[in-house]
Amino acid sequence: QVQLVESGGGLVQAGGSLRLSCAASGSIFSINGMDWYRQAPGKQRELVAVISSGGSTKYADSVKGRFTIFRDNAKKTVYLQMNSLKPEDTAVYYCRADIKGDDSRWFRNYWGQGTQVTVSS
Repeated sequence: QVQLVESGGGLVQAGGSLRLSCAASGSIFSINGMDWYRQAPGKQRELVAVISSGGSTKYADSVKGRFTIFRDNAKKTVYLQMNSLKPEDTAVYYCRADIKGDDSRWFRNYWGQGTQVTVSS
């Protein structure tokens, strides 16, 4: 019943910005790390940004200085602010979170459905 629902993708011109959102819903006890991945056509899925439960962040070199990951724990939502977008950022973006359901003994990975980001040149 736990779900991650993504929103915010779309088509933008190079140099533009988008903010992706990923909201966790359902009967949730706790959320630890939350991440953003992306997968471009013909390429493997790439880890883009990571945020811990305490707010520590890491970024792929390809997005450092342009993307920011942040979270709102009250809303159970992680965001990816993407600025200065480039055509090579075009991909399906997926969020991932380590979540313990309120009726579960375990943390496990949950994945969002993916949202398309297309950057035109």
